[in-house]
Amino acid sequence: MAQQVCAGAMMTCSFGVAPSALMVIPKGMPVMAGGPLAATIMDFAPIANIPPFSMCTTPSNPMVAAATAAAFGVLTPMPCIPVTPGPWIVGAPTVLINNFPALSSTSKCMCVWGGVIQFTYPGQVTVQVP
Repeated sequence: MAQQVCAGAMMTCSFGVAPSALMVIPKGMPVMAGGPLAATIMDFAPIANIPPFSMCTTPSNPMVAAATAAAFGVLTPMPCIPVTPGPWIVGAPTVLINNFPALSSTSKCMCVWGGVIQFTYPGQVTVQVP
């Protein structure tokens, strides 16, 4: 079951070496999801919304390719700088936040270097009081 994603949601990149937390910048009227700001598919800006995942390991990244070539073919990770040119894919089409689909825990964002960014934790919890 997909959940609404909000600020602080944990993400991983298929070529990153560490997780990162989604940053949500309020646009229009701020909408909260159980406390933190709710995210939309338009929260895809590199660095501003999607911070680096520590180091990048894909040879399609020019920095990694150059470092690997300098190391005589030994894969050499380099600092991650996400390049996400388009919005998250498949948000919640029936839930709009400031006219954009809400970001769902099953949404994915593609990096130009071939990485797939996805959520491991949506950023909010449900507490049941006895």
